[in-house]
Amino acid sequence: MKRVTRAEIRATYKERDAWWTVFLVDPVAGPLVRLVSPWRVITPNVLTVTAFVFGIGAAVCFWQASWPFLAVGALLFHLSFTIDCMDGKLARLRGGGSAFGGWLDYIFDRLRVLACTVALFGGQYAATGEVLFMYLAIGVVFCDMFRYLNALYMKDTRRGMRQKLAERAGTSVDQLRLQDEAQLVLGDAASERAADDGAVVVDVQHSFKQRFGWFNRLRDALVRHRVRSHLFSGVEFQMAVFIVGPLTTLIAAFSIGAMALVLLVEAAVTYKLYLSARDVDRQLAAPVPAAP
Repeated sequence: MKRVTRAEIRATYKERDAWWTVFLVDPVAGPLVRLVSPWRVITPNVLTVTAFVFGIGAAVCFWQASWPFLAVGALLFHLSFTIDCMDGKLARLRGGGSAFGGWLDYIFDRLRVLACTVALFGGQYAATGEVLFMYLAIGVVFCDMFRYLNALYMKDTRRGMRQKLAERAGTSVDQLRLQDEAQLVLGDAASERAADDGAVVVDVQHSFKQRFGWFNRLRDALVRHRVRSHLFSGVEFQMAVFIVGPLTTLIAAFSIGAMALVLLVEAAVTYKLYLSARDVDRQLAAPVPAAP
């Protein structure tokens, strides 16, 4: 059985990821993928199902409500998430995953969060009689679903904006998409190089960069470490609720803080999309330059 190299494993890492994943998960998930990759019986879907089973184990522990079980549940949840990160890496290592695998991963992720939410807050309610935990359960499920739905519709909105800009510029959507992503990763220098090469450069972040210039510097510093600029994403939200909260027994406090932070981030991302949409509308309304 051929063992893959460390460089091949590093190539499966996402270009940008949540800081929790980069610093606390990838250092473990990467070597584990290298360990299991020669075994063809271990497929990405097998890892997805395994991660879900550990997630259900975490939920069972959460339902017990006492600290030793909460601690074990938190550790099982982190192990579940680590294995869940392995399935994508293994799929990319073997040339890409299947459509069914992507669906399975998404559904099991949502079911794991739902099961752990019901178990964690239901167990606390059963143990304390505090109705607050029932409201927190509703809030956690709402925030998790809202974040995913918002991300999906934002992606569709950005795709629509690129399509309109591509039609106006007489270029392809893929070219605009790649330029947009390069600008996010490399900053304004990417746009300058593209312009020098004769490519069509569209800046859909102009208003945002004018108002929040400091964000570009923060983004550039984070990108150097593969960390995406959303410092409190869905990953950190789940870890605060299902790991930090149970380990510290401050479940209500960390859940409330996590919900507030994730909604704040979603509001900021939505505002950024709003500014981009205004920039796109202005560019579409501007006269088309005459051909030389």
